[in-house]
Amino acid sequence: MRGFLASSTGVTCAAALALPFAPPAAATTSSSAPSVTSPTARPETYAPGGTQSLALAPLAHDRAPGAAEQGLPRRDVRHFSLVGVVWDNPATELHGRAEVRTRATATGAWSGWRELETHNADHAADPGTPESTSGRVRGATAPLWVGESDGVEVRVRAEDAPAAARTAPAVPRLPTGLRLELVDPGEDAPPPANRARSEATEPAVLPAGQKTRPHAGPRPRITTRHGWGADEKLRQKGFVYTKKVKAAFVHHSDTGNNYRCSQAPSVIRGIYRYHVKSMGWRDLGYNFLVDKCGNVYEGRAGGVSKPVLGAHTLGFNSNSTGIAVLGTYSSKKPSSAALKAIARLTAWKVGLYGMNPRGKTYLKSGGGNLYPKGRKVRLNVISGHRDGFATNCPGKRLYAKLGTARAKAAAYQGR
Repeated sequence: MRGFLASSTGVTCAAALALPFAPPAAATTSSSAPSVTSPTARPETYAPGGTQSLALAPLAHDRAPGAAEQGLPRRDVRHFSLVGVVWDNPATELHGRAEVRTRATATGAWSGWRELETHNADHAADPGTPESTSGRVRGATAPLWVGESDGVEVRVRAEDAPAAARTAPAVPRLPTGLRLELVDPGEDAPPPANRARSEATEPAVLPAGQKTRPHAGPRPRITTRHGWGADEKLRQKGFVYTKKVKAAFVHHSDTGNNYRCSQAPSVIRGIYRYHVKSMGWRDLGYNFLVDKCGNVYEGRAGGVSKPVLGAHTLGFNSNSTGIAVLGTYSSKKPSSAALKAIARLTAWKVGLYGMNPRGKTYLKSGGGNLYPKGRKVRLNVISGHRDGFATNCPGKRLYAKLGTARAKAAAYQGR
């Protein structure tokens, strides 16, 4: 998810200024992001999920809006497992470095400083769409999964913007309205009485005019939103569809690799809540998610066999589907199970629309930092996020394996 301006090859970050230690303080919660939202009455010891939203404060002597150094000293907070930083204007980039350290609930031990990926604007709805112009969308870092924690410290420091982004020489500033978002994904949903409810079972709907699927791969097992415990009251009502699925964009969630596969539903609930409550999207951005054990999960609501419009690849959400592998794969190699799951899922999904996983297709850009709005772009049917936007996503190691996924997916289709 490390995005770059089209003329930039990277982002250089200097070491952040350490924050002074301060005694633990009570956390505050923003009125727009209640810390607890429970559909039914529960004992106080039950954590149904919620978001603590804490305003960052300027450091040193700089108290002006957009102060170049902001953060929060160590403090006790309610339990959370996923963390990110948001700001007011989604069109404003955070040129700098954001780091957090957290205290594990089980051991009381503090982690070292961990960096949040600040270039996250490339995972978004297309420009000019109702979702992107709703007035609710915020700028944000990628969320980071830290496991159950009850203490936090954060520091954010501005750096010079890349030369191409500067309008005039100026002191580095941070976006206004910086807030730390601490997400509690809630407890795992109880096993459904009817197992079918936890797996995608709606009949596949063929595109108009298509009578057969000669090369569609077998449908993989998919854990539905009910199966991973989605709170359907969080998202906006209704569904939004595109016309067809001509391509699949592969992503990494960039949430880190420190999770067990049994925790994947919790990670997904955390991402879902972060996308909707913290970033202001209508629903989870990805159409599907895959964990490192090869389990496949339904993402944005609307039906796994239908062409649901996602918010995953800025400029190319129309006529595509987005698949995120949980984890960060810039330096870590993805598991063979995850690659197999990508292949099985794409063989089925793009096969519903007669697409060859080893083939090419054309998509019209909705606007981005690689291709202007309206340009028809020739892409692989199975592409990486970086093929449509200047970004590191899906990470160097996962991107290098997409050729393998294409070949396997074609084989699953019988090609």
